[in-house]
Amino acid sequence: MTTDPRRAVPRTDAVLAEPQVAAAVARLGRDLVKAAVQAAQQRVRGGELAPDDVVPAVLAGLPGTAGSLHPVLNATGVLVHTNLGRAPLSAAAVEAVAAASGTTDVELDLRTGRRGPRGEGALSALLAAVPAAEAALVVNNCAAALALVATALGGELVIARGELVEIGDGFRIPDLLVSSGARLREVGTTNRVSLADYTDALGPDTGAVLKVHPSNFVVRGFTRSADVAELAPALAGTGVPLVADVGSGLLRPHPLLPDEPDLQTTLAAGADLVLSSGDKLLGGPQAGIVLGRADLVQRLRRHPLYRALRVDKTTLAALEATLRGPVPPVRRMLDADLGGLQARADALAEVLRAAGVAATAVPATARVGGGGAPEFELPSAAVAVPLAFAEPLRAASTPVVGYAAGDRTLLDLRSLAPEDDERLAAMVLEVARRWT
Repeated sequence: MTTDPRRAVPRTDAVLAEPQVAAAVARLGRDLVKAAVQAAQQRVRGGELAPDDVVPAVLAGLPGTAGSLHPVLNATGVLVHTNLGRAPLSAAAVEAVAAASGTTDVELDLRTGRRGPRGEGALSALLAAVPAAEAALVVNNCAAALALVATALGGELVIARGELVEIGDGFRIPDLLVSSGARLREVGTTNRVSLADYTDALGPDTGAVLKVHPSNFVVRGFTRSADVAELAPALAGTGVPLVADVGSGLLRPHPLLPDEPDLQTTLAAGADLVLSSGDKLLGGPQAGIVLGRADLVQRLRRHPLYRALRVDKTTLAALEATLRGPVPPVRRMLDADLGGLQARADALAEVLRAAGVAATAVPATARVGGGGAPEFELPSAAVAVPLAFAEPLRAASTPVVGYAAGDRTLLDLRSLAPEDDERLAAMVLEVARRWT
């Protein structure tokens, strides 16, 4: 007599009651764990899994968190990789997010028991980091900051034709500005714009003169531009604000990036407002930073659109910790010593070769990424493994993203924290074991 295989399948309630599975339910939620139980039961019905192995199979099939995002090892050599979440947060910022994730005093003055200024700590940290600013505002990204400026200042925005740029995923600055209701007054040509082009365009409807750093491209050859230091004196006394979108969030000049505009220098040169991202070279969470004249910042803060663009408590906490805490990972990557990178690559390659993997330490070229310093190359060091490793590395228990170079996959170490080297080696060995 044939026994119905369905009789051997453990009941759902019995599996969910197992102590380890019940603990997973408390951590991940019942629905997610129940789905893993049902998948294991189906494997028993199909003869792929023994009934006694259901609980281990369920536990093995559960994700590390209830979310769908995976921690990834960035071995691309792109320090601020847009597809990988841009700037990794510092340990201090992660701790601050955890502390802020519960009930906090984000808008409460604990001394008086009354409502207090929102995000005062983060705003104070920004002003301390950029002394040329009178006031600060934080919104959810740099595009939001630009939209708020265009909406609140209103009227006609004077902008050079060469700065009507397109960035990632087909996003175009002029489309954003026009969607706010602003009118664009384009001046100059794509490659040349003079001071007179700007001043001749001013009129009673001018809301602001806008400078947008091209970020992800460079125009060379027969070119001319008017920088903030040239524009500011010409606009003095006109009542027209000069707004500069510097993009990458560099707080102060960096010796490796002499052509990358920074917040402090741009304000000191005469900009009335500067805008930047928080998750690029600043090294913090996704945010749009607005710094500058107190009256203009207050005008933005009181505009109704600000309410729709303001950030949450965890972003404020991460931003403050990034500014006040230790050097964030992006800055450590940027400043990494080439000799140290080469030593790490040599050590990793040796470990992998000892385990039978064809690995060598090779020179590499890293980049800033995120639209910053588009032509600037950073000398780096990488571990080269077989080209066929690229796809399975992305499917490893901790995914690893490198890049193909000829017949090899390169794992660049400048974009990877030194404390992740051991994990990187483990993932390469995990892939190698699948093939042996």
